[in-house]
Amino acid sequence: MVGPSEVGVGPWEGDWPDDPRLDAELLAGGDRRNVVDKYRYWKLEAIVEDLDRQRNPFHVAIENWQHDLNIGSVVRTANAFLASEVHIVGNRKWNRRGAMVTDRYQHVRHHPQLADLASYAAERSLAVIGIDNLPGSVSLETYDLPRECILLFGQEGPGLTEDAHQICTAVLSIAQFGSTRSINASAAAAIAMHAWIRRHTFAQPPNS
Repeated sequence: MVGPSEVGVGPWEGDWPDDPRLDAELLAGGDRRNVVDKYRYWKLEAIVEDLDRQRNPFHVAIENWQHDLNIGSVVRTANAFLASEVHIVGNRKWNRRGAMVTDRYQHVRHHPQLADLASYAAERSLAVIGIDNLPGSVSLETYDLPRECILLFGQEGPGLTEDAHQICTAVLSIAQFGSTRSINASAAAAIAMHAWIRRHTFAQPPNS
């Protein structure tokens, strides 16, 4: 019976390359981390430094008043789409299991209150864009997402608090066509982040 193939690569074969970004322990023992091939054998600090040179100018924030289990998945997706930072508002502790260790590579900042997040956004001229399916919200599919912004998400179930709505420039909803009232918070975050990527990374220039 053939088992699943091993993740990553084994010890480096042959003479070790002369590259200060590489980790001697990984070269000797192999690199089984969940990283793209480009970063095989790289030191953690070298990977973060390289990512920092490429990060997108959008941020992600999530309210954490009830220790939402979705936060780890949101962090993992933010890493995949190379967000500038993830902001945890409320409780400092959050469940890291869903992050699959990607929080080592993704900057995560804590704000005790929504007012702190609002101040951070104002100081950096970042529009706060809430994502919530509520009456009066604007369609994410048609809204022109700003390049520099914070995408703000609420808890699974209750969504954004009223205080969160007060600091938002706009509140956007994701189009749904079935019977369920809402979709999973981490799924909503992934959709919104990808909408930003489509708008600002793959948008075609207008015809001249």
